[in-house]
Amino acid sequence: MYALVDCNNFFVSCERVFRPQLEGKAVVVLSNNDGCVVSRSNESKAMGIRMCTPFYQIRHLVERGELVACSSNYTLYGDLSSRVMSILADTVPGIEIYSIDEAFLVLDGISPESVPGLCRDLIRKVRKWVGIPVSIGVAPTKTLAKIASHFAKTYRGYKGLCMMETEEKRLKALSMTPIRDVWGIGRRLSARMESYGIRTALDFACRPAEWVKKHFMLNGERTWLELQGHVCVDEERPDKRKSICTSRSFAEMIADEKLLSAQVSDFAARCARKLRKEHTAASQVTVFLHTNRFREDLGQYFPSKSVRLPVAVNSTQEIVSAAVSLLHGIFRPGFLYKKAGVIVDDIVDEDSVQIPIFDYDLSVRRKNDMISHVMDSINSRENNLVRLAAQRDTSYADGIRGDYRSRRYSTSLEDIIEVH
Repeated sequence: MYALVDCNNFFVSCERVFRPQLEGKAVVVLSNNDGCVVSRSNESKAMGIRMCTPFYQIRHLVERGELVACSSNYTLYGDLSSRVMSILADTVPGIEIYSIDEAFLVLDGISPESVPGLCRDLIRKVRKWVGIPVSIGVAPTKTLAKIASHFAKTYRGYKGLCMMETEEKRLKALSMTPIRDVWGIGRRLSARMESYGIRTALDFACRPAEWVKKHFMLNGERTWLELQGHVCVDEERPDKRKSICTSRSFAEMIADEKLLSAQVSDFAARCARKLRKEHTAASQVTVFLHTNRFREDLGQYFPSKSVRLPVAVNSTQEIVSAAVSLLHGIFRPGFLYKKAGVIVDDIVDEDSVQIPIFDYDLSVRRKNDMISHVMDSINSRENNLVRLAAQRDTSYADGIRGDYRSRRYSTSLEDIIEVH
């Protein structure tokens, strides 16, 4: 049996932990630069506010006092997430953290009779010790546990726990679940399924195995088997990424090439650090720019350019150098740029990098690698303490709008909660 633990409206719940006056009020959490809605309280959902709604469309509700907006505070959210996960890990034989607010619990070795009591105890414990409300779905497979978790969160009668331990409950849940809401069924695949007359998860589960294999191949067959109650999605072992992208929308539009170069240098440096953390290297670097597509009164320009490197690398110096060179090739004066980004791809394991026989830059490359690892060692103690000169005009957090950001109550002594 698997249990999926899902933190309810997680970002909003994190804001409420240290600001209890937000309980019962309509609250939304905004994306970086206060761009759009990424988390909603139940009260804001009842107002009709949708996910990804641009903030400018609902700003008037905040100004009238009908809605509370919070800028994203990922330091706070990450810390509270780790606290929740540590409680779960101490309670069950196995845990697989799926996302910042979700985790699968492996209930092997726990008697079926004690599972409901264990889950209810977890719900109470997380709420009391961390302040985060959670919902739990229990089922024979991960896909069914996802569905059960949705019911536990949606219907108050479950009191946060939905058990799908019988065939009757499985069939009823599948009949009430739209096919687009099934884990592993994306937007395109659900549209294709609906063209075959499949509207619910039960419609799909009732199709013959041969038909499923013919039309949806391996991934579709695995989902079909999971809906039948057969475990096919075992422990998730994430593959190493085929590409890494670091990008940012700017708080204010940028016209100056030097300022833009500093931002792009910072993005490229962070891509390089992610490569080293995963012990990989990249053979291609891409830089892209975006103007503000919402400003129809301004000129529009969306360029991108890529370069293949002679050797797959992960040193900060080489990737930043390539990115800055690409930027100079696509930058055009007279435009106001709202977003920029760097992508590294054609990623391989750093141990399998093929060095050309006549690599005259080998000694320089080795020196760059040593410098990059020293920078990583220093920056692990204080983020972005040591940077290249090309990054001197910016840091990753500078210039990001956060007009409604809460304090870092649990990670900064300067922001610690005050009790009077």
